Amino acid sequence: MDWHSRRITAILENALLEDKATRDATTYAVIDPLQRATATVIAKQDCILSGIGSVARVIEVFEQLDGAVVGHSEVVSHPEIFDGVRLHAGQPVAVVRHNARVILSCERVILNVLQRMSGVATLTRKFVDAIAGTHTRILDTRKTFPGFRVLDKHAVRCGSGFNHRLDLSDGVLIKNNHITLGGGIAAVLEKAHKNRRGAQPIEIEVRSMKELDEALANGAEAILLDNMTPQMVRQAVERVQTHTRRIPLEASGGIKLDNVRAYAETGVDYISVGALTHSAPAIDISMRITAGLM
Repeated sequence: MDWHSRRITAILENALLEDKATRDATTYAVIDPLQRATATVIAKQDCILSGIGSVARVIEVFEQLDGAVVGHSEVVSHPEIFDGVRLHAGQPVAVVRHNARVILSCERVILNVLQRMSGVATLTRKFVDAIAGTHTRILDTRKTFPGFRVLDKHAVRCGSGFNHRLDLSDGVLIKNNHITLGGGIAAVLEKAHKNRRGAQPIEIEVRSMKELDEALANGAEAILLDNMTPQMVRQAVERVQTHTRRIPLEASGGIKLDNVRAYAETGVDYISVGALTHSAPAIDISMRITAGLM
């Protein structure tokens, strides 16, 4: 994860600008500009950590926006604390030693990023653990928080999940609305083979065994089984196993923690879960700040 990339820097910069962090009225009014402080970031519940690199990077971006020289910043974490590690309630995540005004003005953005990313990672790990022992992989979707996608996708990987498409340019995935507007399964697959860019794989969504057979007959290279029951998915897996080509199968729609194992046990290759990023609860992470450098 490159926290200094232009895309991530822009995300953090926008978050600080949204919070008007360089115009923190309360901190400016009550905190001496030369005061130093120590902040300890603490996980207040069990979780999978994601976003540890944001702690130092938010402060760096704040200082670039503020333009003031406020002294040396030090962010320290234990060598065993890194993205993807399992944390327990009460466990310290990182210690920040810096100018007190800077710490206070960056506190909310740092915690927002950590809470969001760790929430996604934690929910992802729950799905991964639920299908342990199968060969199925858990995928995310593009149902991410606007502007936050690269961080959401990283958080999924921290939870041992896998990334589906990053964006619309990242592969051909023909959904139901494409099929409706494009003249049917056979027609859209013919167009996709003709017009795709380079060697992008062509995946198509199907909702029945009839549509599955049509997709197989017309050159689908991967198939998304949409809103099928585990029994239907198992039937689809068995049918594709007799096909002359190896066709990866992905199940999606209506899949939750209480039924994901039933889907994985059908033998399907992938299970995509929009909830990983659109419904992950934030993890409770706090920052305890004390005066001076401890």
